[in-house]
Amino acid sequence: MLEATAFLRPSAVALVATALLLSGCQREAAVTAPPIAPPPAETAETPAAPAPAPTLDRAGLLQAMDAAASAYAAGRPPDVSLAGRRFVVRQAFGCAGESPPPAEAAPGEAAPGDGLAAWSWGPRRESLRLTMAPGDWTDSPLLAGSADSWEAAEGFWISRPWLRADGCPGGEGDPLASGPVAAPSPQSVGLAAVFEEDGSRLGRRNGRAYEFTVRGEGDQAPAAPVGGYRLVLEGRLAAFADGRALRCRGASSDQRPVCIGAVHLDRVAFETADGRTLSEWRVGG
Repeated sequence: MLEATAFLRPSAVALVATALLLSGCQREAAVTAPPIAPPPAETAETPAAPAPAPTLDRAGLLQAMDAAASAYAAGRPPDVSLAGRRFVVRQAFGCAGESPPPAEAAPGEAAPGDGLAAWSWGPRRESLRLTMAPGDWTDSPLLAGSADSWEAAEGFWISRPWLRADGCPGGEGDPLASGPVAAPSPQSVGLAAVFEEDGSRLGRRNGRAYEFTVRGEGDQAPAAPVGGYRLVLEGRLAAFADGRALRCRGASSDQRPVCIGAVHLDRVAFETADGRTLSEWRVGG
């Protein structure tokens, strides 16, 4: 019995030593373990800036004018205000040929403008003359009660407002119609370039027409245009006193209202039918 007891004691000592060794390793592993990284802080997402409204072309502007005319006829204000929207509108002119030369102004006076672009032959048909004389709409009933800061308004009609395309009309008159040729429909859609009292006068025409002369190559006379020319109006819609950019008025509920948009023009240009710029005028340049 004594020998057996003496034999077991070294084993117990070995077990105790092994346990102590393992315990030390675990404590050291616990000490040297890397700290757990804290979860990343949540960052608030910055909302994306709203995309700018698309630039209005001829079709978009005429669609807005139609909606404004319908709202006026129904006795309610337009549903949407377009103040601040940019636009680039092209107006085909001279599609049916030349127009009579514009009337010459008396000395010291400006020729009255009709707000429509046209072309005519020059002397001896050696050149073509493109003209656009804005109308004086400063005292027009359409602008009555508008912004008090407006000193002047120059008018541009958008002819054939039922045609949304930029080019010349493709339809022909009714071959079965009899009698004289029908007169053009009265103008019913236009843009009024408005000028503030304290604003720059560089863009004002003051009765002067936009003009450009087309000449032939060498001694050749220019050919009459196929597909007419284009008048380009570019700028930003302004606002009347009620904050809206479009205004309509009508003499009778049985007539289409006349609608105009208040605008600040940045550019006026003449183009060929295929889009080549012939001449341009920029505000301040």
